[in-house]
Amino acid sequence: MVLENAAGAKKAALLIAHGSRVDAANRDLVGLAEALRARDAFPVVEIGYLELAQPTIIDGGIACVQQGAERVFLLPYFLSAGAHVTNDLERFRRELSDQFPHVRFNLCKPLSLHPLLVDIVIDRLKEAEHPESG
Repeated sequence: MVLENAAGAKKAALLIAHGSRVDAANRDLVGLAEALRARDAFPVVEIGYLELAQPTIIDGGIACVQQGAERVFLLPYFLSAGAHVTNDLERFRRELSDQFPHVRFNLCKPLSLHPLLVDIVIDRLKEAEHPESG
């Protein structure tokens, strides 16, 4: 199932995390990408890390373009719009845009205080309150 926007451009999601020296932390992003692919929300789903892990954000962007993406949505898997999101990720977005001027790269908002995040926080608090049930 290939999703296209109104203009017919093939879309891609580039999920971006900070990256960690702890492999289990990096696997969270891999799992999120697999779950997103399973839902067929975007025809192309790739990952990229800001630092400390591979693939890099640029590598992920290139992979999207190599799969025919004409519009790439860079989604920060970050909780807030700190310096990495507002400065570093914008710099990577510009770099990819310069390298591939025929592709539109959009930087999405971070997860922030999305209403569903409150539900997740409540769920995690309940898990900690009753660890024997989780």
